[in-house]
Amino acid sequence: MNGEPTPTGTASGSPDGGRFAPAVGAPRTPAGRTSPEALLQALAGDHPERLVHVHEVAARAAVHADWPEWVDPSLLGALLASGIENPWSHQVEVARHAHAGRHVVVSTGTASGKSLGYHLPILSDLVAGASAPNGRGATALYLSPTKALAADQLSRIDALALPAVRPATYDGDTPTDERRWIRDHANLVLTNPDLLHHSLLPGHERWSSFLRALRYVVVDECHVYKGVFGSHLAAVLRRLRRVAARYRSTPTFVFASATVADPEEHASRLLGLPVAPVTVDGSPRASMTFALWEPPLLVDETGQPKRVSTITETGELLAGCVREQVQTVAFARSRAGVEVVARIARERVSTSDEGRVAAYRGGFLPEERRELERSLRSRELLGLAATNALELGVDVSGLDAVLLAGWPGTLSSLWQQAGRAGRSGERSLAVLVAADDPLDTFVVHHPEAIFGRGIEATVVDPDNPHVLAPHLAAAAAELPVTEADIEVFGPQTRALLDALVARGILKKRPRGWFWGREDRPADHLSLRGAGEPVRIVETRTGRVVGTVDDAAAHSQVHTGAVHLHQGQTWVVTELDLDDHAAFAVRGDPGWTTQAQSVSDFQIVHEVEHEPWGPLRCSFGHVTVHHQVTSFLRRLPGGEVLGEHPLELPPRSLATKAVWWTMPVDELAAVGVAEDGIPGAAHAAEHAAIGMLPLFATADRWDIGGVSTALHPDTGLPTILIYDGHPGGAGFAERGYRRVRAWLGATREAIASCECATGCPSCIQSPKCGNGNEPLDKQGAIALLDLTLRCAGPGPTV
Repeated sequence: MNGEPTPTGTASGSPDGGRFAPAVGAPRTPAGRTSPEALLQALAGDHPERLVHVHEVAARAAVHADWPEWVDPSLLGALLASGIENPWSHQVEVARHAHAGRHVVVSTGTASGKSLGYHLPILSDLVAGASAPNGRGATALYLSPTKALAADQLSRIDALALPAVRPATYDGDTPTDERRWIRDHANLVLTNPDLLHHSLLPGHERWSSFLRALRYVVVDECHVYKGVFGSHLAAVLRRLRRVAARYRSTPTFVFASATVADPEEHASRLLGLPVAPVTVDGSPRASMTFALWEPPLLVDETGQPKRVSTITETGELLAGCVREQVQTVAFARSRAGVEVVARIARERVSTSDEGRVAAYRGGFLPEERRELERSLRSRELLGLAATNALELGVDVSGLDAVLLAGWPGTLSSLWQQAGRAGRSGERSLAVLVAADDPLDTFVVHHPEAIFGRGIEATVVDPDNPHVLAPHLAAAAAELPVTEADIEVFGPQTRALLDALVARGILKKRPRGWFWGREDRPADHLSLRGAGEPVRIVETRTGRVVGTVDDAAAHSQVHTGAVHLHQGQTWVVTELDLDDHAAFAVRGDPGWTTQAQSVSDFQIVHEVEHEPWGPLRCSFGHVTVHHQVTSFLRRLPGGEVLGEHPLELPPRSLATKAVWWTMPVDELAAVGVAEDGIPGAAHAAEHAAIGMLPLFATADRWDIGGVSTALHPDTGLPTILIYDGHPGGAGFAERGYRRVRAWLGATREAIASCECATGCPSCIQSPKCGNGNEPLDKQGAIALLDLTLRCAGPGPTV
């Protein structure tokens, strides 16, 4: 039985070939910048086939609106003095909704000034409330997914110099004495969901004066809250609403997001209440040239197809842009990848330009970020390699070009990152450099998947019992849960409360459900995943250097694993499952490790299905059994040094999945013999996992799959794709709803790949627990042709 499990680690690229003709002498625009067309031609040099497609994103004119009549005069004066003469239409629309007490979500492009829309009502009310008899007046809470984003918001508010506004960031780095002052005196607190969950809500009595006056809550970058993380935030916001009501406040919630498919639905599911959408962008935008770029496919020393590393190619492109004095940011997904991109770029530019290339990633100190911003704005820095810490963290403007090293995970992130260019009003360039992955291969050869379709749906399931139950326990520790709270938390609440009582976690009393233990439930609940995270502990010092999700621990930090953490290589000496700790020593042994595993599944309950003639497609509840049995040691070139057994217990995951079945005789009729079914199904499973993120805001590492030539529950060859989180995260259901388009794109991705028998660009997976064996490319195409023909063109499931 073949399977692709959920997370097994993160790979990073390294220089392995590829050169570009020097980009010299490219024609420049009247403003002195190289035009996007000329720059692309210079970068392609003697290899124009790498430039697969070029798309022109049209310019957009500004739509202004009048300042709302209720804006405080001192705030209006500060905004006018800062150079903002007229607000854009969407900013005023957001402001009017929030000022009227209507929950609202604004979903417009990068650099469209979303924050001004909520600053107008919030700061106006804070100024007006400063003269209140209690000296506190109105208060507001700002939530962001990163500390850096909160720090940038604070800088913008401080720059307005409004004496009545007392803003402060409150996070894990805030000293104890400052925390006390913030609780008692600040009227605008900028923090993150984690601190709200771990500190503010459990200690709400200390925040009573702030909560009593709470008028606004801003949830910034709300598109980030998807899947299980989104389910956690939905529960935290319901807990906040309940605690605020205890102090007789009913705050207005404002959500801000990059473009998502249905911001109204997404924000409403996060909040549990209706939310008004603002989606028409009134900000101006210069035109953008968007190029799709594919590194060449080479043959390695073993005769296997291997595409030039995306990281190497991006580093080369970044160097070419720097040589042309084109200020460019290159986004890579891993911190190690960022360092490699920057190193390659430095090696390829002149000695005088080496110091004008830098790397940016998470973990930078505030002063380092400020210096980075200053260098970018002054154009002292021409080339920057960055993770999405820059996407969500640093406010930069005036960039000429953006490079994306591989698909960034979602269309939303793609446009968010590409939007970093062109902020100065000049034409800009964005280049997506395809990674060795089925989805990347598909989108560069099918530009309509990017430019001809809406943003993918953001999925979040507030009713996930595996997430909601521990939050109900946390809520009961904050305030006893009453009958009235059942409506706040949703229809599953009563059954979950009863289950918590049966397990001895809560106590049922006539006035509600009470927390009856000494510890705090919030201390054992991470918003970033399910289960207690496993700590990575430095063996010599006992220092905790990081964590990994419990679900990924067996594959990522088993005994003997070579684990990459924040760009550093560690070797795990022991995995203590009872203590939730992996003990490790720092060092690079010269090889990598890859976990090997076996998987199977049981169908627990079919919720929905659609008959496809002799085939059947289903969605429902399953239990996936997965066991890591050994690991391989590999040299950088891919050679296997050896396989080493592991004695790890099997794990079971109760989740949701989409699956389809095919009779053996139908497969035989299209050329897939019975002995070829395992390879065909395994290959189709891998490619389907790789393509699902195009239709749901998932990451490949959030999804797992299992394929089998004969499953005992179905009696037929079966392919199953499942959410890699307890209770499900909504990804498999989204795949079921779009199954024809999803599997059609999967078939096309395999068939259009230029390799002969299969490669990482189509059917090989970086996280396959079976070492990518067996795989049959032609068999997968035939299997998917049969599936799509039987499914027919009917309504999308």
